[in-house]
Amino acid sequence: MKPILFLDTNVIMDLISERHPFYLDIARIATLSETGDIEIVASALSFVTSSYFLTKYEGATIAKEKLRKLRIICPAIALDESIIDKGLNSNYTDIEYAFQYYSALSSKANFIITRNAKDFKKSEIIIMSPSEFLNTLKK
Repeated sequence: MKPILFLDTNVIMDLISERHPFYLDIARIATLSETGDIEIVASALSFVTSSYFLTKYEGATIAKEKLRKLRIICPAIALDESIIDKGLNSNYTDIEYAFQYYSALSSKANFIITRNAKDFKKSEIIIMSPSEFLNTLKK
């Protein structure tokens, strides 16, 4: 069974905005998803947050184009009442990370891919940066 990687908003922004020096590793992960070696998923919240920043800095047309391309390879995990309730009643101090975490759990992800591992300290899911995940494939 191929691994399921839940992408945090920061790595999604790295990918769709081609933010250096972070872009290459997350682009390799996206390529692995396109070839069917792994699955990637993200919270619907990440699509909303990304659309806000992309629209603000790159315009609505570009934002839509980039998010449409992402959606081809990355399903959006619904942010439903259960996830919101779990996040609001959790011990996370940052509610957005609580919503991300419970979205990852609902997606049955094997990994959360983020550059902010410290925000997921209590995770039952393995937390890795894009480069850390890619290094596991080399072993």
